[in-house]
Amino acid sequence: MAIGNRIRMKTPDLNLLFASLIWGAIGSGYALYGRRQKSLVPFVGGVVMVVASGFAGSITGMSAVCLGAMAGVFWLVRKGY
Repeated sequence: MAIGNRIRMKTPDLNLLFASLIWGAIGSGYALYGRRQKSLVPFVGGVVMVVASGFAGSITGMSAVCLGAMAGVFWLVRKGY
């Protein structure tokens, strides 16, 4: 048995995981609110945030997409959609 031939796994960035947890929770809240109120705009915004928090490669990209989704939902709801 060769001890030196261990498989080394890349450890995930804990800051990325924490940001993903926060944005995913906010997105889940948006999606749940949109579903319960039968409003498409918050539901789609929440789904976009959840998907962005799951597949983003960087914290800044994930935050930019999620903040954009939040601003878009706010703007569209203010316009009456």
